[in-house]
Amino acid sequence: MKQRGYQNYDKWPEKRLEAAAGDAVCGYGAICERIGQEVQGRDRTLIAVDCYPGVDIEEIAQGLQVLDAAVFFSDRIFVSDEEYRRRTAEALTDDRVFGVMTCKRLEDFVDLAALEKMREEVQAVQRGIILVVGVGASLVCPPDILVYADLARWEIQTRMKRGMGNWKANNGRECFTKKFKQGFFLEWRLADRHKKPLLSTLDFLLDTNVPGEPKLVRGDCFRRALEQFSREPFRLVPYFDPGVWGGQWMKEACGLDRDQPNFAWSFDGVPEENSLYARFGDLRVEFPAMDLVLYRPIPLLGDRVHARFGAEFPIRFDFLDTIGGQNLSLQVHPLTEYIQQTFGMHYTQDESYYILDAEPGAQVYLGLKEGVDREEMVRELYQAQEQGGSFPAEKYVNTFPAKKHDHFLIPAGTVHCSGAGAMVLEISATPYIFTFKLWDWDRLGLDGRPRPIHIGHGAKNIVWERDTPWVQENLVDRFSPLPAPQGVKAEVTGLHQREFIQTERYTSAQAVEHETMHSVNVLNLVEGAEAVVESPEGAFPPFVVHYAETFIIPECVGRYTIRPHGRSEGQAVTTIKAYVRT
Repeated sequence: MKQRGYQNYDKWPEKRLEAAAGDAVCGYGAICERIGQEVQGRDRTLIAVDCYPGVDIEEIAQGLQVLDAAVFFSDRIFVSDEEYRRRTAEALTDDRVFGVMTCKRLEDFVDLAALEKMREEVQAVQRGIILVVGVGASLVCPPDILVYADLARWEIQTRMKRGMGNWKANNGRECFTKKFKQGFFLEWRLADRHKKPLLSTLDFLLDTNVPGEPKLVRGDCFRRALEQFSREPFRLVPYFDPGVWGGQWMKEACGLDRDQPNFAWSFDGVPEENSLYARFGDLRVEFPAMDLVLYRPIPLLGDRVHARFGAEFPIRFDFLDTIGGQNLSLQVHPLTEYIQQTFGMHYTQDESYYILDAEPGAQVYLGLKEGVDREEMVRELYQAQEQGGSFPAEKYVNTFPAKKHDHFLIPAGTVHCSGAGAMVLEISATPYIFTFKLWDWDRLGLDGRPRPIHIGHGAKNIVWERDTPWVQENLVDRFSPLPAPQGVKAEVTGLHQREFIQTERYTSAQAVEHETMHSVNVLNLVEGAEAVVESPEGAFPPFVVHYAETFIIPECVGRYTIRPHGRSEGQAVTTIKAYVRT
């Protein structure tokens, strides 16, 4: 059997930070002791534990009982669940998958009378510790001590799959797809807008990612960690998930659980979804990578990129594994005008497939064949969906052989999917749920239900002119050389001119000089066991990366080099780099 990768993929990347005793503690006993030190000598202390939706509020309240505090729950200050549903119906829609991105803020759902009542109750407590706990707890009264209880996006989704409902929604038994939709289009937007200013003022961060094992970090230490991440190379904490079409490559190459039936996805470069590990002394703390994007967007993204996208990370790297698996769904992504007018997103889901590895016979479906009858194709899609039977994909859609290091460009509006037998590094714009499935190959999802199909949306976004000659000329292996010193092979691999991301590939057995080009850089080591990223000025410590690992270089780094390291010394390694064209 062919060996996949080098078996050195690091699933738990972390940064180490200097920490003094008490800067970071674990467990409710130590947390209560640490807070007790803060309140010592005070007659009255108001502590707000503001929580991200999904945090176990009851666990926190019980864990802090030893403080002997007067406890108030902030859920009382918001409108009723029924009124909340009424006010958010437009954002959530009746669709199982898609909503409309909300522009609202958490404060828009505060019941002013209820807020005033709670404030009076809190102010009536004249001595001791007052504890306000829950989403939006800091809105009740200005606290003496602000604790923010945070939770990684992937952990939220894991809890949803186990039956946790959305904030202000008694929907624990609903399917995960609907719960994710409510999080994505509504509550995570509300929560991030509320959290952003608190990152600069919180006194403590509470990591609640492991049930029953909370970790408390001093606010200045947490901000120091974010500063360090914003000024030197780093990796995100990857996660892996099975899927109906999932494959076997990542199990071996990334050292995953061999007892799982498959792994389909890995998000290894998506700050909105991934988290960061920071080690304070002996204690590893996890927090959402979006905290970094919200707190230090300009050093991370670059001034020009921030001006264009705001505090959003616009580049996405993820894995799609169909080696030993099945075809992805036949799909298309929305055109810019459509995603703006229909879903409230200001940029769209442009993509590309970089083939990290492939089996013989692997192929990619991309673009339409010449002379396709659009009405007939849409009719056959509907017939397959509504009446059963198969859709003849090869009748309408091109297939191209896929081999290792090919790069297929997929501007929005292009019909596409990866076939079986490919390990895809997806290099794309960050929006990642706006996939209009056209056909799903006569199969059910892992939950035993048909996966959502959106032919109506999809048909409105297919660019029918992207036929075989156009695709061959514009989207398949559009490589062009870049100037480079002797011993370095440098080339542009994409993306298409309609996409805002530039991708460049570098192969060399020596150090390669790079510039961030006024943009955050996202890279992956696509060939070679390991490499090291270094600063010519010594601005950051050497940063080692391994095969298939995605890593991020903040824009403020400027100049850096990458060279073979360890097992790859004296051998050529290959990286692919993405940045925003400015």
